[in-house]
Amino acid sequence: MKVAVYLDHYRPEDGGAFTMQGDLLAALYRLAAQSQHQFVVISAPSQLARQQVQQAGLEWLPYPGPGPAEKLNDFAERLLPSWRQRRGWRSPLERQLRQLGVDFVWAVGPRPLDIDLPHLAIVLDLQHRKQPWFPEVSEYGEWAARERGLAPFLRRAAGVVAGTQAGKQEIMDFYQVPADRIHILPHPTPGYALQASELPLPVGLEAGYLFYPAQFWAHKNHYNLLLALQQLRQQGLRVPLVLTGSDYGNKAYIQQAVQAMGLGDQVHFLGFVEQETLLALYQHALALSYVSFFGPENLPPLEAFALGCPVLAAKVDGAEEQLADAALLVDPASPEAIAGGITKLHKDAKLRQRLAARGRQRAARWTATEFVQGIFNILNDFEPVRRVWGR
Repeated sequence: MKVAVYLDHYRPEDGGAFTMQGDLLAALYRLAAQSQHQFVVISAPSQLARQQVQQAGLEWLPYPGPGPAEKLNDFAERLLPSWRQRRGWRSPLERQLRQLGVDFVWAVGPRPLDIDLPHLAIVLDLQHRKQPWFPEVSEYGEWAARERGLAPFLRRAAGVVAGTQAGKQEIMDFYQVPADRIHILPHPTPGYALQASELPLPVGLEAGYLFYPAQFWAHKNHYNLLLALQQLRQQGLRVPLVLTGSDYGNKAYIQQAVQAMGLGDQVHFLGFVEQETLLALYQHALALSYVSFFGPENLPPLEAFALGCPVLAAKVDGAEEQLADAALLVDPASPEAIAGGITKLHKDAKLRQRLAARGRQRAARWTATEFVQGIFNILNDFEPVRRVWGR
């Protein structure tokens, strides 16, 4: 088959989705020659993207994304599907793909596409369905916008990739996708974390802090982590906390909470940091304190695993499956439970060592290479079906 590999328009500030997409693309470049399929990479116009694709011996289609008129037309067409059928309307992207002779589309990012071609979708989370009360997945029409795209995209997909059994069950429950169409490929550990060398501690910090790399969204649960630190401080244990990540609307609230709780000398806001600084922060931390309410998979614990950083993580659906006995899991809604986990890690050096050793083993099991090879297997299985009709 000729397979279009559609790359979403992510920035480094977007966090895990950007990291995962980059790792999968690099693995595809390395492995494409081993596949029986032809690949055409679809990405935003970029000289670097063009060079990388050509060096890999693949075809490239620059696509800047849908413009305002296309988005408006697409919205109208969704409201009036019979009109769309009578007009034989296809999106500009799909028209280009068909002109290139594309048989199948692999959407590398989790955002849905409006296409009629057979496609493979990747689901990172469905938390707007599972926890719709969080403002970042519900306000200003966000919930409805996600549903408009995701429901038809997933239900019509030739295959859907989930990272865990918990994630697979959510896809089945929320969108009624048959089980045999859902494939489990665990989150790959970021390559830069697996390959990192020892780096110096960033200036102004002392080793032994809690580290939480997370965008400032409500679901990241910074507030309950601060309450846990406040409790520990009242008990005589003062553990510094380093926070990194871009502001998506909740940072000011968290900064105010830090001052109100008397933690101003204990909590460090570093904002968005470059990759080298991020790696160093993991390497010199007491532990990663990843207490997000969202699952079923998360990328920072895998980064921490690869870098020998002990992990304290939220016990959400999917966490036990992804992290197993390599992390200390706590109730993210309970400051007392979070405080108890921090105390254990702070006092027990042997526990930290055991978690770090188990984490390194788990991190090495799941890489972008295994993920892309899994995608190849899905494509191989679908090819006998796709070849029975033309373009």
